[in-house]
Amino acid sequence: MITTGRELNLESLGLHNINQVHRNLSVESLIEETIKNGEGIIGPRGATIVDTGKFTGRSPKDKYIVDESSSSDKIWWGSVNKKIDEKIFDELYQSVIDYYNSDDSKTYLFDGFAGFDPSHNINIRIIAKRAWQAHFVNNMFIRPELDQLEDFSPDFTIINASSVQNKAFKEHGMNSETFIIFHLAKKIAIIGGTEYGGEMKKGIFSVLHYVLPQKGVLSMHCSANVDEDGSNSAIFFGLSGTGKTTLSTDPKRPLIGDDEHGWSDDGIFNFEGGCYAKTINLDPEDEPDIYNAIRHGALLENVVYDPHTRIVDYNDNSKTENTRVSYPLNYIENSVFAKGQPAIANHPETIIFLTCDAYGVIPPVSKLSPEQAMYHFISGYTAKVAGTERGVTEPTATFSPCFGGPFLTLHPLKYAELLREKINQHNVPSYLVNTGWIGAGAQSGAKRISLQVTRKIIYAILDGTIKNANFETDPYFGVDVPTSLDDLGPETLLSAKAWSDLEEYKSVAEQLVKKFQENFKEFNIDDDKIIKAGPKLS
Repeated sequence: MITTGRELNLESLGLHNINQVHRNLSVESLIEETIKNGEGIIGPRGATIVDTGKFTGRSPKDKYIVDESSSSDKIWWGSVNKKIDEKIFDELYQSVIDYYNSDDSKTYLFDGFAGFDPSHNINIRIIAKRAWQAHFVNNMFIRPELDQLEDFSPDFTIINASSVQNKAFKEHGMNSETFIIFHLAKKIAIIGGTEYGGEMKKGIFSVLHYVLPQKGVLSMHCSANVDEDGSNSAIFFGLSGTGKTTLSTDPKRPLIGDDEHGWSDDGIFNFEGGCYAKTINLDPEDEPDIYNAIRHGALLENVVYDPHTRIVDYNDNSKTENTRVSYPLNYIENSVFAKGQPAIANHPETIIFLTCDAYGVIPPVSKLSPEQAMYHFISGYTAKVAGTERGVTEPTATFSPCFGGPFLTLHPLKYAELLREKINQHNVPSYLVNTGWIGAGAQSGAKRISLQVTRKIIYAILDGTIKNANFETDPYFGVDVPTSLDDLGPETLLSAKAWSDLEEYKSVAEQLVKKFQENFKEFNIDDDKIIKAGPKLS
């Protein structure tokens, strides 16, 4: 619909004389606007293709939070959450407002929700000058019914001014001309200098990671699925490359969501109304759900395509490794939402932490105590593999607190304490699953643990048969490891038995233990139970 800024009370933001606001346009209209504005083209099976310019991923060094009294003592300040003076925010906010007030091109606005649970969701408003950016948030967030728009009042607003740059960034002590700034007291964020759509999506997540834990709701960077009858929900934590999306997008188990969820007193709920999947090296046989979702209404970012046929080469990374597609959640046919239900579930009956251990010493599966779950949750470990990134020539340990470090606004211990509380309250078992290597490091040329083996482990966890196994305690990580599971024996499941060279195993294991210990020191946690739950040198 076309309305005015006055009708939407945009004047309270300083936006005056915005006479044509294209609010919550249909997908068809947004696509037409994108093409008409020269922002993109129509690609495979009717999907829209856009290019986000020089920024093809998030710009974490350009993200700031205003240092103000209502939030300052709650924020986990550091490299993720960098302070910025309110005067600088005011100055840049004015430049954003001036841009909107002086630019007579169309303004696009999306009103909707973040969070499927109506008790804990927030009303979000996102304002943009690009039609495709409005299309993106329409895909990614929860779309309202018409009657829900009548008295809509936003809880948080993002003003996207991607064309505005901060020329005085050096004077302001900032990283570059680009800025993503959150004012939590005013419940507003501004974006300038980058067109990348993910800044809007992850920006809202950062807000939820601030708001929800203070209400006793655990916000989580994880995927989730359920049995066909809606029972036996499971959540999967894991960084990029661990198999989080692959393992949760299961033909036997409907998907709740693939990225961000909340865990309240009533159960778990998806934050999003869509998915934002990587498409690099996309194979229709390996990932049919994602491939089939690329159709009319989907939005492809930064893919390489033939200009004549518009056929996309998903293996071409010349623009970026971070090629993406956004699409509504119901485009995944085997999802709870596609089956006509809200993306919510009861309390999880299983928690699975995924890691891709390129050192080859973490067991393929192990059972965690609540304190061990807290330790590994806070650590958020995986390892980059040689050859996957420029300059990576050997396994490189990567730690991201709570498996979502870039989006946390509070100290990781706050989220971990909520996790322990809910694990204990609902008696939820936790498991650590290694989808990487065992018996040798990645640099040895050994093959990664097969998807078939990992799925066998996951199914044994989800159907409870793993509880009947005999367990041994790993000498370095202190976790309980099954000695056999179905047709998997100790030579596969026990790290020491998987290695042919026991001395090399000990050396590599000690090396990784030290990395865990050094990383954990950064959090200044004085809870002995959690510290003692971590890996130890034998």
